[in-house]
Amino acid sequence: MSDTKAEKLIIEGGHRLQGDVTISGAKNSVLKLMAASLLTREPVHLSNVPQLSDVDVMMDVLRHLGVTVEQSGHEITLCARDITCFEAPYELVSKMRASFNVLGPLLGRFGEAKVSLPGGCSIGKRGIDLHIKGLEALGANVKIVHGFVESKAKRLVGSEIVLDLPSVGATENVMVAAVLAEGATILSNAAQEPEILDLADFLNAMGADISGAGTNEIVINGVKPENLGGVSYHVVPDRIEAATYLIAAAGTRGDVTLHAVHPAHLHSLTHKLMEMGANITLPTPNQIKIQVDKRLQTENLTTLPYPGFPTDLQAPLMALLAISEGTSVIRETIYENRFNHVGNLKRMGAKIEVEGNVAIVTGVESLSGACVKASDLRAAAALIIAALEAKGQTEILNLHHLDRGYEKLEDKMRQLGASIQRIPVTDENVLETTQQQQGVE
Repeated sequence: MSDTKAEKLIIEGGHRLQGDVTISGAKNSVLKLMAASLLTREPVHLSNVPQLSDVDVMMDVLRHLGVTVEQSGHEITLCARDITCFEAPYELVSKMRASFNVLGPLLGRFGEAKVSLPGGCSIGKRGIDLHIKGLEALGANVKIVHGFVESKAKRLVGSEIVLDLPSVGATENVMVAAVLAEGATILSNAAQEPEILDLADFLNAMGADISGAGTNEIVINGVKPENLGGVSYHVVPDRIEAATYLIAAAGTRGDVTLHAVHPAHLHSLTHKLMEMGANITLPTPNQIKIQVDKRLQTENLTTLPYPGFPTDLQAPLMALLAISEGTSVIRETIYENRFNHVGNLKRMGAKIEVEGNVAIVTGVESLSGACVKASDLRAAAALIIAALEAKGQTEILNLHHLDRGYEKLEDKMRQLGASIQRIPVTDENVLETTQQQQGVE
């Protein structure tokens, strides 16, 4: 990966997106599959792996633990036959929250794990208490010492576990740890995201016995370590990436067909876009076509756990609502700090007022290009959508956020007709950008 902290995007708005785009494998799935490969001594082969900085970080975490990692294009082969370490250090885990998912498989297979408290995007408090409670219910002794979660268990035993909230991370960590536990585990109020089902399918292909994934109750019947073998697995498409292109197409009144998607995973968004006035069809079971030829109407939304509207799409859709006709009310119920993008959208001319976890967006005719900085991954996507919609040129800094979750976004956008380029940031143009930002603050 290049040093994306020293690069910026230059986007000239006003170009209608048209054509075809192929969606990559899901970031939020592949990272968890990679972590779960720790459960087996046999090689695990993953295909449709997106080329992202987060994937690079997870490979570094696994190598640190003793996993052999071979990468070729969009394929990775992992082998955890000779694990030499049970500690995931701060300098790696702090870069990406998903690294915390090595806790469950390490504890399940080896009976011990020491994992640094997680990092990732600064979008609010995301506690690990549900992870700890779930693992303790399986018989683990878990404590937090000097910034590390230390867990040990002579053996894990299946249990009935009810999560206080349908946490994706806690569901994944507990489900993976329970694969090698003695007896059955019933996990209630479980997260239902498609990535949970993808992880369960992966584990079952490895030899696990899991049913109910994708519903709010998952049953994991423990198996013996020798029952887990190697597996070749194709990662599910990235529904958030797909959604980002749908929203960008809508914002530019485009005509775009998405390939390699699961339309059912996008229902909450496509339903919302159709209510706003977009024309959406399914040419084939794995394609979505969106056509927009007029200004869309605003819609209210509330972020909720799947199958509700995803918190990951709140910022991107806000960029579309900002130029839609009418006023919309957005309620963010998942993360308390997920309106960090609002200031940058307002810099581009959006009319947005925030009160607590509610944002009121009054649509304007058009946005104007400006110099902005991404504050997190999905904020970066929102700013790109806003830049494509805007009149004039927009410069976007802090691309390290973007490259955590979108593979070759500039290439894909250019193929659709966008005017977008990535250039190095020099001392001279950093000063120019800073001066332009200060001029509008």
